[in-house]
Amino acid sequence: MVRNGEISLADIKRILRRYWWIPTFVTLAVGVASLAVALILPKKYTSSTLVLIEQPAVPKDVIKPVITDDLNQQMASMKAQILSRSRLEQIINKFNLYAQERASHPIDDLVEKLKASIDVQLIQPITGSNNHEPPGFNVSVTFNDPLVAQHICQEITSMFMEQNASNRVIKSKGTTDFLTQQVNEAKAKLDEQDRKLAEFKTKHPASLPEREQTNLTLLAGMNGQLDATAQALMRAQQDKSLNETLLAQQEAAVKAAQAGQLNTESQDQELALLQTQLSNLLARYTPEHPDVIKTKAQIEDLKKKMAQPAPVKTASGSEPSLREPPAVQQLKIRIKQDELNIADLTKRQGQIQDQIRVQQGLLQASPVIEQQLKELTRNYQTASDIYNELLKSRENSAMATDMEHNQEGENFKVLDAPSLPASPSFPKKSVFAGGGLGAGFALSLGILYLLALSDKTMYTERDIEVCLRLPVLAMVQSFDAKVAHVSSLRSK
Repeated sequence: MVRNGEISLADIKRILRRYWWIPTFVTLAVGVASLAVALILPKKYTSSTLVLIEQPAVPKDVIKPVITDDLNQQMASMKAQILSRSRLEQIINKFNLYAQERASHPIDDLVEKLKASIDVQLIQPITGSNNHEPPGFNVSVTFNDPLVAQHICQEITSMFMEQNASNRVIKSKGTTDFLTQQVNEAKAKLDEQDRKLAEFKTKHPASLPEREQTNLTLLAGMNGQLDATAQALMRAQQDKSLNETLLAQQEAAVKAAQAGQLNTESQDQELALLQTQLSNLLARYTPEHPDVIKTKAQIEDLKKKMAQPAPVKTASGSEPSLREPPAVQQLKIRIKQDELNIADLTKRQGQIQDQIRVQQGLLQASPVIEQQLKELTRNYQTASDIYNELLKSRENSAMATDMEHNQEGENFKVLDAPSLPASPSFPKKSVFAGGGLGAGFALSLGILYLLALSDKTMYTERDIEVCLRLPVLAMVQSFDAKVAHVSSLRSK
C-alpha cells in the first residue's frame, strides 16, 4: 500500500512481480511504433562541406590588409546576401526545386523553405589561441533528394567563395580610389603651402631668421663705415679751414708785395704759417704723403725768396709786375678739392645712415617675420606629413588590391567537397527506435506508478496500523489451499 505518494522498495518488488509484463509490452510496443513512424516519414538527406579561411600569402606586417572588418561580421553580411530572396530564387529556378508546389504555393514560401534547409556554421577557434577569428565554416543543405542536396550545397559554397572574392576586390579598389583622391587633395594643399612659403621667402629675403646674423654683421660694418666717414669728413673740414687760413695769408702777402710793402717780417710770418701747417700734416700723415711733400716744397721756395734781394723800381718809376704765386694757386685748388671731398663724404654719410636705418628696420621686423615663417613652415610640414602618410597608405592599398586580384589575400578554400549522402539524416531509425524504447519504458513506469497508487490492499503491519489506526496483536498465516497442497507434497 502506497502512503503519501511514496513507494518503498518492497512495494516496487511486489508491483514488478505482479505486473512484470506491462513494462515489457509497453516498451516493445512503443519502440516498434516509433520504428514504423521512422519508416513512414519522408526521408531528408544532408550534404555538407568544410570551407577553410586561408590567411594572406604575404605576411600582414609586410603589406597591411585594407580590409580589417571582423570575420564574423563579414560572414554575417555574406550570409545575408547569399540567403537573400533573389539569390535563393535563382537556385530554385536553376535546379527546378519544388516543381509540384510552385502552382499551389507562392515563391516567397518556397524561398523560406529552402532557406530553412540551409545551415552555415562558423568553426570556433581553439581555446587559448592568439587568433580569435574562426578558422573556417561548415555549409550543410538538407533536402529530400541526396543528389539535389549535394548540388545545392556546392552552389551555396561557390556563392560564398565568389562573394568573398568580389567583396574583397571591391572594398580594396574602393579604398585605393578613396586614398588616391585624398592623395591628390593633399598634394594640392602641399603645393599651395609650398607656394605661400616660397612667396614669403621671396618677399622677405633679408628678414629671414638665417639672415639675422648676417644683418647684424652688416650693421656692425656699416656703423664702422659711418664712424670712418665721419672722421674723414671732420678731417676734410679741418683741412679746408686750414687751407682757407693759409690762402688768406698768402693773398695778403701777395697784395703787400704788389703794394711795395713786402718786407722780411711778412715773409717770416708766412714761413711760420707754413711750418705750422707742416707740423699739423705730419701729425696726421706720414712724410711721404703728397700734402706733406707739397708743404715742404713751399717752405723751401719761401726760404729761397727770402734769400733773394728786394726788388727795385724801374727807371720809369713803376714797380715790377707780380703774378699770383703758385702757392696761392695750389691752395685754391686744394680748397676746391676739400669742398668736393666734403660733399662726397657728406653724401656717402647720408647713404650709410639710410642703409643703417634699413638694416635696423630689418632686425626689428625679424621677430614678426620669424613668427610668420614658423607658421608657414609648420603648415607646410603638416601638409607634407599628411601627404606622405596618405601616399604610403595608397601604395600599400594598391599592393593589397593587386593581392586580392591575384587571390593572394585572405580567401576561402574548400577543404572537403560537398558530400553525397548515402543514408538519410532524417529520420534516423536508430534514433527513433531508441527514443521509442525509452519513451515506452518511461510510459510503463508511469502505468506501474498509477497501479501502485490505486492498490489499497494492506500487506504489512504498518499498513494496518496506518489504515485502521489500531495496534496489531498477532499475525495469522495464510491458508491458501494451493499453498497447503504444495507444502504437503514437500513434506512427503
